[in-house]
Formats: sequence, structure tokens, C-alpha cells
Amino acid sequence: MPDSGDVTAVDATQRTDAQVRVFGVPPRDGARPEEILDGFLEALTSDDPEFSIAREYLTEEAADNWEPERSTTVLRDGPNRGAERARSGRDGGFQYTLTGRMVARVDQQRAYQPSEGAYSEPIHLVEVKGPDGMQWRIDAPPTGVVLGESDFLRIYRPVNKYYWATEASQQPGRPVGLVADPVYVRQRIDPVTEAVRSVLSGPSDWIAPVVDSVFPDGTRLKSPTKALVPDDQSRLKVPLNKQADRVGQAQCVRMATQLLFTLRDLTSSGVDEVELLRSNGSQLCVLDENRADSVVPAVTAGHPDYQYFVDDGHRLVRMTGGADGESGSSAEPVPGDFGVGEQGLRSAAVSRDEERAAGVSLDGRSLFVGSLTSGDGLKKTEVHSRAKSEEERLSAPSWDGRGDLWIADRDGARSRLLRLEQGAEEAQEVKVAGLGEGSVRAVRISADGVRVALIVAEDDRTSLRIGRVERQTDGDSSQVAVTELRTAAPHMEEITAMSWAGGSRLVVVGRESGGVQQLRYVQSDGSTPSGGSLPALTGVKEITASEDDRLPLVARSDDGIVRLPPGGNWQTVVKEGAAPVYPG
Repeated sequence: MPDSGDVTAVDATQRTDAQVRVFGVPPRDGARPEEILDGFLEALTSDDPEFSIAREYLTEEAADNWEPERSTTVLRDGPNRGAERARSGRDGGFQYTLTGRMVARVDQQRAYQPSEGAYSEPIHLVEVKGPDGMQWRIDAPPTGVVLGESDFLRIYRPVNKYYWATEASQQPGRPVGLVADPVYVRQRIDPVTEAVRSVLSGPSDWIAPVVDSVFPDGTRLKSPTKALVPDDQSRLKVPLNKQADRVGQAQCVRMATQLLFTLRDLTSSGVDEVELLRSNGSQLCVLDENRADSVVPAVTAGHPDYQYFVDDGHRLVRMTGGADGESGSSAEPVPGDFGVGEQGLRSAAVSRDEERAAGVSLDGRSLFVGSLTSGDGLKKTEVHSRAKSEEERLSAPSWDGRGDLWIADRDGARSRLLRLEQGAEEAQEVKVAGLGEGSVRAVRISADGVRVALIVAEDDRTSLRIGRVERQTDGDSSQVAVTELRTAAPHMEEITAMSWAGGSRLVVVGRESGGVQQLRYVQSDGSTPSGGSLPALTGVKEITASEDDRLPLVARSDDGIVRLPPGGNWQTVVKEGAAPVYPG
């Protein structure tokens, strides 16, 4: 019997083996009202494509009007049927109340939205005439689908669908890249077709202001297409309706790129090539994985050559290391002035092309930018913190895929988020809407440059927030603002470190109320995928990840600079060091 350690919650709804398919059971003759309600709730957790069994528990009119795809409400302990029941005065029926603690809601666009508070919704049953006599049925079902958190994690899986960043969200004349828009699909109900339909329906509301779909308005799968299945050559043929018949070759390739990148996130899709078809069945275009990579600008670090950190001599050093985590355990100074050590560093960031770096001075007051390919000297920027405490000065910097540099001046209640266009000397302050009384403690900009992750301190809590980056161009100048902050790790109240770890995934170090420090993956929409926990590590102070999930995590802990290869254990690289970073 352990006498110490963290408290772990026990699922109130039974977790089913991931390899087992679940099917609902139709209502039996003569079932009592509470049996009908319980059977309906059970049928909502089944692998039934059209919820046909769940509809058998409804009256004919209710079955026709009920829209399960409208929303999915996720409850912490599953929906509870209220003990009290009363005969309705109008028709002698029964009314129950479903209750629970809300975790999230998945909307009609399949977008996940964390939600807290009590859930309460009435359910009404009446007696109707059936083939074998009178029987109880639900005539007022709940809105959409209601289920417990463990059932949700079993039934649904996250997938990134992709859209092109709008020209307005980027600097004029710069290449436009793809932006991940995370959604949830039912993993056992034809996820390939669901993912394609979701891409065609357009981006979710939160990301829509900064992305575009190149599919013409109204483009959908050609009716009556029910399922999309790749052939034995791993090619997926996608028949489209008439709205897409007249698109040009270049536009078609960009359309196919959106779909192919989306299907890459479905590891079980088996799709290596996408062929788009006109409504008459003729070919619009074909795109395979190799060509898709050349269509998208290299705004991510892809497969970076090195991992970086600041050594005990306050120099920026680098080390190689692949997925095995073994190679390149020794570090060498980077080329250029950052590797000399004349300017001591406390933190640093490397551009995604690995040609430039930015570093914060040892006292945290100044920011420097320099080349990693030549010894042209370090350029001191105009970013300067006047905070009295070293801990309140400049945060670690971060580069986006467009070459802009981001940093936070953590000067207490006067904290500022700053952006240096193309790493220039002068910084522009970025307004953060919805920050309130909070102060920015750390910043990590996404590769696409349209989302930013912030650690925000407010009262006694530090939380992870994700904001949308919006730009307004006026002539040669542009104004940048962060809008619609949302919480990405709602159950944690003390976030100490984080890093982007993919298109919409982050790795986070923090603790829950009364708990111990933990490392886990979270989605930028606030969801926590099943299996997101990472092996424990003592005293983690900083962490970094690559967009390529085959590369190891790198962290600074009580054991020094350590790495975690996929499927392995933490390994110490050096005993002394700080500020580990991948490019970005």
C-alpha cells in the first residue's frame, strides 16, 4: 500500500479495450421508463455509424428531429440519471434530468471546446403504441450526444485538418504555409471519410479569421458517396461535386495538399496519394507525398540537424541526435559569435532554417541576434528590460517560420509581448486581448506564425493560453495583435514550461491542484488525448520538442540536460547546461 505520491482519479465509466467494438442493444418489449433511458445512453457510446440503435429508443417524431451530429457533450463522470421522476401532467409521461460535471463540448464543426460547470438537461418519455402494445419511448431527447470522458476518449480521436494561412495573416510577399486545425472524429466510424468531409466543410470558427480553404464554396463529396477507401496502391480517389469542376491545375494541387496533409495525421489511413475527381468522374489532379512537401513552404523546422542548449560556459552549443537518442551525446559550440562565449547567455532560440540565433544576456536585460553561418558579430537589439528582479526580465525568445522573432518582457504587471520583424533591431509591442490582470511569463510561437502559446501568471496560478495572431497591413507597416486567448491545459494550475510538439500539440510541464509535477502532451484546443502522459522526470525546469515526433524530447532537469527518445527512457546528455531548444 503506497503511503505517498499523487492521487489518481478512477474513471466512473468503464473503459473498454481499444480493440473491441461496442454495439448498442435495441429496447426490449415492455421495458420500464428507466430501462429505456439507460439503454439510450448506452447506445450513444456504441460504434453505430448513424446511431440507428439509439433512435429506436425515441418516438418516430423525435427520431426524425434528433441531430446527434449537432454536438457532443463530454461529462467528467458520465451522464447520471436523476433519482427523482414525476408523471408529467400533460400526457402522463415521465421526466428525468441528466446531470454531470462538464468537461468539454465538441460542436458541429467537430471542434473541441473545454467547458466547466454543472450539466443538467431534462429527458421526457411517453407511452406510444407499438406492434406488441404500448411501450415507453423518449419524445424529448438531449441536445446531440452526451457521454462520459472515458467513453469519449475511446470513441473519438484527434486529427489535424489543414488550411492555408491567409495572405493578410502573413507579411506581404512571403510564402503562405499550412495551418493545423484540430478536430475530433469517430475513430471506428470511417475516420478517412469523416476527415475529408471535415476539410471540405471549412475551418473551425476559432482559426477561420487567419486561414483560407482553396476549395470553392460549396464543394462537397459527390452524392451519394458514402465511404472513401484507398486502393491497393495507397491512392485515395475523392469524387467532388460540380462546384469543383472548373478549378485550375494549380488550385487543384493546393486542394489535394490540404487533404493529403490531413490524412497524414490519420496513421491508419494508409493514404500516400490523393486523386481528385470531377463530378463526371474525370481526373482533376493527382498529388503524392513527395510532391506535397514541395508545394508547402518550409515554415517548419522539418527534420532539424541539431538540438541546442546553453552550456556551463554560457555559450550556445549544439548536438546531433536521431530518434534513437544515442548519437551525438557530446555538444560542440555553434559557429559564429554565439559559440565563442564573449557574450554570456541565459537563454537562446535558433531560427527554423538554423542560420540565425537570438540570445538573452546573463542578467536578462538585453536581447542579441546573430548569424550561425558567419562571424559578423552580435547585433544588440533595442529590446531592453528595466525590471529590478532577474526573474522578471526577458523570457526565452522564439522564432516563427516566417523569420520573425518573439519575446516577452516579464516586468511584473507591465509585462509586454514583443515581435521583431525578421529579427530586426527594433521591436513592436503586440497587444494581447483578454489578458486582463495576467502577465506573460513565457512565449512560444507556432511554425505557421498565426498561433502563439503563452504561459500567463494571474493571482496564484500560471496557465497555458493559446492566442490567434492577427495582422492588419497599412501600406508598408503592419500591426499585430493576439486575440481570443483560450486555455490549453485547463486542469493544470501551475505551468512551468511548454513547447510546441507538432501542428497542434504541445508538451507541457506543470501540476494540478495538490498534485505533483507531471509531463504530458496537450492539444492547442484544450483537449488531452488518451496516452498523453510521459515518463516521470525529477525537477523539470525547461523542455523543448520538434515538429517531427520521431525526434527525442530534450529537457533541463535536476539531472542536467536529458533526452527522451520515442518509446525509451530519459537519458542524461550533460550534467550542466540550460535552455534546451529545437529550432523555433
